[in-house]
Amino acid sequence: MNQPEENTPEAESRFHHYISNKIPWYVHLMWVLFWIFVVSYVLTNFLPALKMEMVNPP
Repeated sequence: MNQPEENTPEAESRFHHYISNKIPWYVHLMWVLFWIFVVSYVLTNFLPALKMEMVNPP
């Protein structure tokens, strides 16, 4: 069985530069729309129901 080479990343100097991908504009738009939906849901449905449950538990 062959042994792996004992090179350091500095000596090898390749495959160690990571570049990220740019996120498309429509993915940002989907996140913004998602958070707008979450905030509107919490304000219109969740908080009133929570207040009712705190005052009159079943």
